[in-house]
Amino acid sequence: MPPRNGETGFFDLLSRGAALCKLTCVLDLNSCRLYGILDLGYVMPREVQRIAREMIAGGVDLLQLRAKDFVPAEISAAAREIHSLTTAAGIPLIINDHAEIARAVGAEGVHVGQDDRSVAEVRAVAGEKCIVGKSTHSLDQARSAAEEGADYIGWGPLFPTPTKPDYSAIGMDEIRAVHAAVSVPIFCIGGIKLENLPAVIAAGARRVVIVSGLLQAPDIAEYARAAKTLLHPQSEIRNPK
Repeated sequence: MPPRNGETGFFDLLSRGAALCKLTCVLDLNSCRLYGILDLGYVMPREVQRIAREMIAGGVDLLQLRAKDFVPAEISAAAREIHSLTTAAGIPLIINDHAEIARAVGAEGVHVGQDDRSVAEVRAVAGEKCIVGKSTHSLDQARSAAEEGADYIGWGPLFPTPTKPDYSAIGMDEIRAVHAAVSVPIFCIGGIKLENLPAVIAAGARRVVIVSGLLQAPDIAEYARAAKTLLHPQSEIRNPK
C-alpha cells in the first residue's frame, strides 16, 4: 500500500534517524583505543561480574564476551550479568559469534571470524543497528570485511597466542598497510601485552585488543589504565562511570 500524505516524510525521518544512529556508532568506534575481551577460557563464569567491573574501572572502550566451549544458556547468563554493568558505564558489549544471544540480551554488537556468518547475516539476526566486527588475517581479508560492511576489523594475530592456536602469527610489518587499505577502525590483536605494546604502537597500531595480559594481571584495572596511557595521552582517557 502506498504511503498516505505525510507518511513519506515520517518514514524518511525514520530512515535518516537510523543512518544517524549508525554514524554515531562508527564515530564512537573511531574514538575507541582499548578493546578488552572477557574470555571464559581464562575466567570462571562466577567471576564475570568482578572481572567486568575491573575492566570497566580501567577504562576499556569496548568489552567482548567470548565463550567458545559453553552452551548458549551459560553464555546468555554471563552476557546479561556483564551487560548490566557495561550499559551503566556507557560501554558497548560485543558478543563473540552468537548473534541470537546478542539480540536476546540487547548487546550492542557481535564479532565473527572468517568462517562464521557474513556481516549481513549477523545483522539480519541481531538487528540493523548492531555493531559487527570481523577477524582478518591478511590485507585481502581486511578489504573484503570492509566492503562487506563490517564496522571494525580485528587484525592479527600479531604474535603467537594460545587464544588463536589455529592461526600463525602475521607479525607487525603490515600494520600501516592495513590502515592505508581500509577506512574502518582496525583493532590489532593477538599476544599483545604491556611489554610489547610500545612496539605495536610504533609499528602503526592505533587501537588494540588485549586478552590474556589483561585477564591474568594482578590488578586488571591498573593494567588497563597503563595500556590506555600508552595508546593516547592521559588527558584524552575517558573517565569511566
